[in-house]
Amino acid sequence: MRHLSSQELKILLMVSVGLVVLPFVLRAGGLTMTSAVDCVLFAMAGLGLNLLLGYNGLVSFGHAAWFGLGGYALAILQLRFFPQSSLIPLGLAFVVVLLSAALIGALILRRRGVYFSLLTLAFSALIFTVAFRWTALTGGENGLGGIERRTWFGLDLNHPITFYVVVAVLAILITIFLLRIVNSPFGRVLVAIRENEQRARFIGFPVRKYQLIAFVISASVTGIAGALFVMNHRIASAELVSVPFSGELLAMALIGGMRSFIGPILGAIFFLLFREYLSQFTENWLFYFGIVFVSFILLSPAGLAGIGHRIYRWFRPEETRAAAMADRKVAAQPLPLPEFLGSRERQALEVVSVTKNFGGIKAVDNVSLLVKPKGLHALIGPNGAGKTSLFNLISGQFPADSGAIRLGDASVVMANPTLACARGLCRSFQITNLFKSLSVRENLWLSVMARDPHRFSLLRHAEQLEQTRIETEALIRFLGVSGMESAVAEDLSYGGQRLVDMGLALGGAPSVLLLDEPLAGLSAAERQRVGQLIRQLADHLGVLLVEHDVDRVFELSDKITVMSQGAVLLEGDAQTVRENSQVREIYIGSGTDALAKKVPVSMPSDRTLLRVSNLEAYYGKSHILSEITFSARDGEIIAVLGRNGAGKSTLLKSLIGLARIGSGSIEIDGFITSAPMPEVMARRGIAFVPQGRRLFSGLTVKDNLMLGRLRRQNPGGTGWSDDRIFSIFPRLKERYLVNADVLSGGEQQMVAIARALAGDVKVLLLDEPFEGLSPAMTEEVFNAVLRLKGEVTTLIVDHNLDLALAIADSTVVLDRGRISHIGPALPLLQDLTLRREKLWV
Repeated sequence: MRHLSSQELKILLMVSVGLVVLPFVLRAGGLTMTSAVDCVLFAMAGLGLNLLLGYNGLVSFGHAAWFGLGGYALAILQLRFFPQSSLIPLGLAFVVVLLSAALIGALILRRRGVYFSLLTLAFSALIFTVAFRWTALTGGENGLGGIERRTWFGLDLNHPITFYVVVAVLAILITIFLLRIVNSPFGRVLVAIRENEQRARFIGFPVRKYQLIAFVISASVTGIAGALFVMNHRIASAELVSVPFSGELLAMALIGGMRSFIGPILGAIFFLLFREYLSQFTENWLFYFGIVFVSFILLSPAGLAGIGHRIYRWFRPEETRAAAMADRKVAAQPLPLPEFLGSRERQALEVVSVTKNFGGIKAVDNVSLLVKPKGLHALIGPNGAGKTSLFNLISGQFPADSGAIRLGDASVVMANPTLACARGLCRSFQITNLFKSLSVRENLWLSVMARDPHRFSLLRHAEQLEQTRIETEALIRFLGVSGMESAVAEDLSYGGQRLVDMGLALGGAPSVLLLDEPLAGLSAAERQRVGQLIRQLADHLGVLLVEHDVDRVFELSDKITVMSQGAVLLEGDAQTVRENSQVREIYIGSGTDALAKKVPVSMPSDRTLLRVSNLEAYYGKSHILSEITFSARDGEIIAVLGRNGAGKSTLLKSLIGLARIGSGSIEIDGFITSAPMPEVMARRGIAFVPQGRRLFSGLTVKDNLMLGRLRRQNPGGTGWSDDRIFSIFPRLKERYLVNADVLSGGEQQMVAIARALAGDVKVLLLDEPFEGLSPAMTEEVFNAVLRLKGEVTTLIVDHNLDLALAIADSTVVLDRGRISHIGPALPLLQDLTLRREKLWV
């Protein structure tokens, strides 16, 4: 292990000072050295549990099993095999716990979420039953007494102070080890898995291996603490493996702060003091501890460490920053490809007669295609044609029912995205799929680090991976995200998140790059820049592109495959596809110009329904919106326009209460608030259709509409009946009992809008309603929204400027979080010079 970082030294110094002071403080409070040792051991066990819980996101309800197993192993080994030693039994107890954890972890980590947690609980209950019933081995309810501490290297551990010092030294060593783990490449990957397990797989990390190693380390540290605990009290009992004690360990980590390294230590001290002092007055001290535990969960989820951080911020407030993308710097000319992107051997991707059924739906039907080692191969087709399903098969998300997928001479392992990425198939996602609580640099660093030979390193500091750092910086410059690399990914505009999502795929140095709608949600200028970037990539490696911007597809592609109803309809160059009448009929539709011309002139009511006054909005400490003031009339449609990062989506989220408002007010139909809450605003008549649809997974269209009505309908209200919704969206009548998850993107967009209309709606907020839709499906959704014109006051955000301006009565233009223009929509639709002046400069 190399030298410790300054942050690690600071934490280690705090722990060391605490270990020196702890026995004096406890003895001054009337407690003994035994209690001081207990406190250190509980903290040690809490740190072990926190590696699993706080850093990896795995909730263990039965971690006491390892604490007790370590204790029983030491007791049995000393009493039966090594009566003259306590050091050898301690070492062997560690080995017993480590091997047991490896075996049990390999079994229970096959299940995720609550099933993993329940399996740990079942394991703890099983160990407790064995300990309590197997009297010949464990002593049963009497336990195993007579444990001796003996002498270690001339030190008599029977002396309380000597034993405390030895335990404290072991605690410091374990602290150093765990500190280095959480700051190592291995620890960074654990956090990535906690944040987004699926994306971690798709950038090439073998998630189960990381989780198993973390599980074994966590159990082993807890087992050492348990063995020392038995030495401290000289008896091993079944209480150590009981389910209630597992709950106490979990409570220590949560009360202290599970995502803080110091948190479990604070939680252990709090628990011990609470137990020792309150138990002197009542035997029901656990009841009061439970009340305190619930209070922390409700009032301070970040625990004692979070309270400390808040107090610190009272004295040193965090500086308010500009919007996440405000400092972005983009090179005037495209930069050359980073060297690492040409490091893999160029290989062709061949899909041979692949078929995939989901229940009775044939998503992919006998599809074959060839992506050459260099060039851009586009995959287009109407929504529901099977394009993303084919992407999912190629990238390893699902296994194909039949057929073969080959990269070069090697077959791609079905349903294994980690191996697919490792072999050179790296993908972006239709709906951005990032590590949202991590910064842009951390996201890209992780994708690059997945190829580093030290990605499993436990003792190397993450900052020491120099090659990974160099490649990450090169990727940042190439993508054009310089200046915003420190911003948290979820604070970026959707266009910014799109870039980072593509960067996650590029970090894997792909042989063939799979891009699923990378231009969706981008402004016109950004769409042009990213299109050039994709073409630049295609000049050096194979690119398979799914994209609904047909003009860009025809401009950039070397070859185009058209899919319809799961099968290949046509394959050829841009000219061949463009001139095919069947493709125009099912995919291209009438075109934007024709749609814009069919919009009738409307006259909204003079009554003001929505008024926004001096609104200031924030994401965390990023100041996104400033001095926003405008009003909307009853039945009016307002297009909210601006470049990526201007604050358009934030404005919609502010109106519904999803973004924090610093000051200002919102008035809807006479109700005024300066602190909107989503549930209140929804009941007051504001309905939000978010970017990405966000339907209720696993439920039918009928269920989604029903849930849209709950708590949002009043007698005599404006909630729409199913029949009225079907008059706007006839297709939903056919899909009424179909699971929403299997609908096409366009059909899901219809369900999202219909769900919003199902309640009492006065103001409808549409965030990118045409995003990710084929031209034909865009026309269908556009016609549906057009039928709402004059019925519902609507604010629409969409990067298809022609459609947004055509359907709108007026516009609100944002530039860097401020309103730069308010006026009628028609002049901006008809006058391109005025549009450039108001929107692009």
